[in-house]
Amino acid sequence: MTSEKFNIFSFTGKMKVLHLSWIAFFITFVVWFNHAPLLMAIANSLGLETSEVKTLLILNVALTIPARVVIGMLTDRFGPRVVYSSLLAICSIPCFMFAFADSFVQAAVARFMLGFIGAGFVIGIRMVSEWFPANELGTAEGIYGGWGNFGSAAAAFTLPAVALWFGGEDGWRYAIAVTGVMSLLFSVVYYMNVSDTPKGSTYFKPKNIGAMEVTSKGDFFFLLFMKIPMYAALALLTWKLSPNGVGLLSETTAIFCYIGLALLFVYEVSQVWKVNKEIFEKPVPEMHQYKFKQVAVLNVLYFATFGSELAVVSMLPLFFAETFTLDPVMAGMVASAYAFMNLMSRPGGGWLSDKFGRKSTLLILTAGLAVGYFVMSLVDSSWPLWLAVVAAMACSFFVQSGEGAVFAAVPLIKRRLTGQIAGMTGAYGNVGAVTYLTVLSFVDYSVFFMVIAATAVVGFITLLFMEEPKGHIAEVREDGSVEMISVS
Repeated sequence: MTSEKFNIFSFTGKMKVLHLSWIAFFITFVVWFNHAPLLMAIANSLGLETSEVKTLLILNVALTIPARVVIGMLTDRFGPRVVYSSLLAICSIPCFMFAFADSFVQAAVARFMLGFIGAGFVIGIRMVSEWFPANELGTAEGIYGGWGNFGSAAAAFTLPAVALWFGGEDGWRYAIAVTGVMSLLFSVVYYMNVSDTPKGSTYFKPKNIGAMEVTSKGDFFFLLFMKIPMYAALALLTWKLSPNGVGLLSETTAIFCYIGLALLFVYEVSQVWKVNKEIFEKPVPEMHQYKFKQVAVLNVLYFATFGSELAVVSMLPLFFAETFTLDPVMAGMVASAYAFMNLMSRPGGGWLSDKFGRKSTLLILTAGLAVGYFVMSLVDSSWPLWLAVVAAMACSFFVQSGEGAVFAAVPLIKRRLTGQIAGMTGAYGNVGAVTYLTVLSFVDYSVFFMVIAATAVVGFITLLFMEEPKGHIAEVREDGSVEMISVS
């Protein structure tokens, strides 16, 4: 941890790491959502049906569920510098594959693989937590998440124009390829300019990266229970791609996918047992304990906040285009207003958490989230366009401020597990996205927004069980000495 002042206009020390990290996250979001504002052009070029377009939306967020868990583990083990740089470089490959796909199957495979880049967010959460103290952490994580998340708005606003600049039927291909080049080049920039911790600080690693550590018998079973929705979301995706859905997978392939998911869950249970079996033999010293319910509550809240953002960012251009009869470029620009709020909302949520407490801030923002989506459910073609945009931006404020408040709390649970906790919480955001987008494939826009509002109410009730972070986290250095890290 460094003692330098928090100066957003500085580009040295911890502020340099913060700025380079949010830029890396920004690029991952540009790449991850480079298809959303170009969907109409892509559909026309590849001859896609509406069901196939919606399938691409679901595929885009599917792999991110396991990817965030895996990337969280790798980050805790190998450090954010190496993992972030590698992710940016490797994920440029499926980006180029999607840009030059000439069939639905090729586009679907590439889009599915690109879901891995959505795990980049987790890496920066651990990086920022290493450089900033608890009283600045919410603000710093909010800036990282909010300014990085703005990549989806930047993609919506600029990529249609870039495609028009290239011109022709293949303009969208070159626009998407440009984002792949950005990702590849910045992977080198990031690796050359950051370090995992300030000089002299210890990078605490988990004892085992095979599964998340817990510190009580009850939390062991609670962790297993919280794993189920992630597998259920992947099973839901498989069903959607089977003959019962869009028919991308054969019945036999779908059955093998279900069996594979079941076996994978059994394997994960065995890993959780392997890592945590000692807690059944002797209790964990009180100073090293943490409450897994803190993680579970944040998972549910991120399901409603980030899950809804991913879903809404993916469908909002189409929503405005169909509701108000707009051309693709105008629809993309109007829809970008939702993600535009990330610039201030997510840092604002983090700042409010630093100043007024994690739990109270989340309660207020989650209530606003429920009201915001209820209002969005009322929007139809009789509304003035400007009023619909205002409603979307107001809803977005609570969504993204809530995300900032969630990740103002995540790094304050257990330092050496921050990557894994962030990975699981982030994965729940993608579980939410898959759930919401699947709902959208069956219902109209109004019901879709109402479903999100209802889950926000559930999140509010769950939040009542959360405890305000306080005191210190105890971590053991390699030499056996204990470091006490303040969380309040």
